[in-house]
Amino acid sequence: MNEHQPADPTPAGGPARVRIPVRYGVVMLLCTLVAYTIDQLTKQWVVATMSEGQVTPVLPPLLSWRFIRNPGAAFSIGTDYTWVFTIIMVVVAVAIVLQVRKVASWGWAVALGLVLGGALGNLTDRLLREPSFGQGHVVDFIALPNFAIFNIADSAVVSGVGLVCILTLRGIGMDGSRGTDGPTAGEQGDDGR
Repeated sequence: MNEHQPADPTPAGGPARVRIPVRYGVVMLLCTLVAYTIDQLTKQWVVATMSEGQVTPVLPPLLSWRFIRNPGAAFSIGTDYTWVFTIIMVVVAVAIVLQVRKVASWGWAVALGLVLGGALGNLTDRLLREPSFGQGHVVDFIALPNFAIFNIADSAVVSGVGLVCILTLRGIGMDGSRGTDGPTAGEQGDDGR
């Protein structure tokens, strides 16, 4: 039996279950690990080499590093509710992990991996950074003109959510199937899977 054939049917009379190839889960895991690792390494670098509030021009005037500790969400919203963001990140991470067995699309594997890696990156800050467990401040440092200061985890989450939106608009389901408005099976090729 190859990885694209249906798995063993469920007991008598039940619907047949399809085995999802492990390779999609591996891609999702790799994207998670890459996003998480880059996020944590860059934050460690910023904390070790910069003082809080320091601004370092990188590509003036478009890009600079500006080290801040953010107790809130994007644009420093909800700075007094750090624990709420910790709970939200835990819920998001658990929800994504519970979907792993359903993913049979390359695009969805990458998208969910990026969102999970970013959520875990910022969750690590919330759990382990000052001022206390569960209420830690997230290290942000990427500064663009007239925009919020953010980090690699934020970039991964936004990229992943953007990819989810594109896949949804194209009618590509998490299981790799196409919506009824998309091309027929013979026309769809392997572009979204």
